[in-house]
Amino acid sequence: MAFTKHILVILVLLGIFNICNAQGLKLGFYKKTCPPAEAIVKRETARIISVAPTLAAPLLRMHLLPRILRGGCDGSVLLNSTGNNQAEKDAFPNLSLRGFGSIDRVKSAVEKKCPGVVSCADILALVARDAVSLLNGPFWPVPLGRRDGRVSNSSEALANLPPPSFNITQLKSSFASKGLSTKDLVVLSGSHTIGTSHCSSFTSRLYNFTGRGDSDPSLDSNYVAQLKRKCSATDTTTLVEMDPGSFKTFDEGYYTLVTKRRGLFTSDSALLDDGETRAYVRRQATFKGSTFLKDFAKSMVKMGKIGVLTGNQGEIRRRCAFVN
Repeated sequence: MAFTKHILVILVLLGIFNICNAQGLKLGFYKKTCPPAEAIVKRETARIISVAPTLAAPLLRMHLLPRILRGGCDGSVLLNSTGNNQAEKDAFPNLSLRGFGSIDRVKSAVEKKCPGVVSCADILALVARDAVSLLNGPFWPVPLGRRDGRVSNSSEALANLPPPSFNITQLKSSFASKGLSTKDLVVLSGSHTIGTSHCSSFTSRLYNFTGRGDSDPSLDSNYVAQLKRKCSATDTTTLVEMDPGSFKTFDEGYYTLVTKRRGLFTSDSALLDDGETRAYVRRQATFKGSTFLKDFAKSMVKMGKIGVLTGNQGEIRRRCAFVN
């Protein structure tokens, strides 16, 4: 499970992005065909998060994850495996994804009102936004009109997920190659402010960083000691808060942790290795005049237009786990 949670947090943003027909997206896309669609999604998401606030983080990451694989947000991660095909969700790196039942619940509510009209990909984009907003995060406009893909293959997940060892140069280069800026990189890293991680995603930093039984020197030594008390070298089940004490609130606390060298993942520590990202981290960590929430909203709008299916591409699934 060493790749699992780390990949689902920030490296989900680093896969193979193809900028496709984002021009087909628009605000109010369902105004005539299903006027209550967005209100239904918001209502159902609020009900889910009120009972299980920790689902907000995996729901956000589920929206981001498909960009690694088939190049866009087409709901492919929601598809179930079949007798002759193992789907993305069942690939080893994705086994800790959760919240599929929540998406099914929202989809069912929308289908009751407007059958066969609203795509699972659009529902996922709206749920991610609404879940973040409900944890005191920003609310951003979500242009709609995505179509659902028909292909989901676990081999693509295994082949395209990058290793959890990218340094800042690799991170910047990967983002730039997809039309995303260094600022997008450091802003979207702020999604670590909510959610938890399995110990197995970072124990190599604690126990065997260079293969010599050592710890990552970029981690605060006191934090290493704390994490070792929670996680043994072979622990694959224990969950650790990524933003301790504030993991259910979407705020700037993540950046304070990074400045203290307490970012849980390698990609967190890497943000201190570049002048631009380091300056942003330190600025947000002051909590005075922070622009993080506004910046995150802008970056999410930008991300939401990458690699979508629109027009006559794909389909509108009636059940998110199955092609029609």
